[in-house]
Amino acid sequence: MVKKITSPGGMHETSAQAWCTGRTQRSRVKSQLEEKVDKKFPMFKAVEFRSQVVAGMNYLIKVQVDEDEFVHIRVFESLPHESKPVALTSYQTNKGRHDELAEF
Repeated sequence: MVKKITSPGGMHETSAQAWCTGRTQRSRVKSQLEEKVDKKFPMFKAVEFRSQVVAGMNYLIKVQVDEDEFVHIRVFESLPHESKPVALTSYQTNKGRHDELAEF
């Protein structure tokens, strides 16, 4: 589901295609998260997305990392001409399937 932007600068629901553009990008973010929490995840499936246009793009993503374990992550994607890799900027662990994906 994609919603029209109604308030500039805020987070907005977005479709999975907006962020999941390639295995390399997902793999890079997964590696960054595993390094920060010092844990390997058996899965890394994005199930909910929000986006925010800035000087690039912020994504807030609910990721399923195990059968009943979820992590909320914030990812920054720079503008294409900057040629920088995506970066995990913050995360929240110990989330459940029904926890709301809210700004943090």
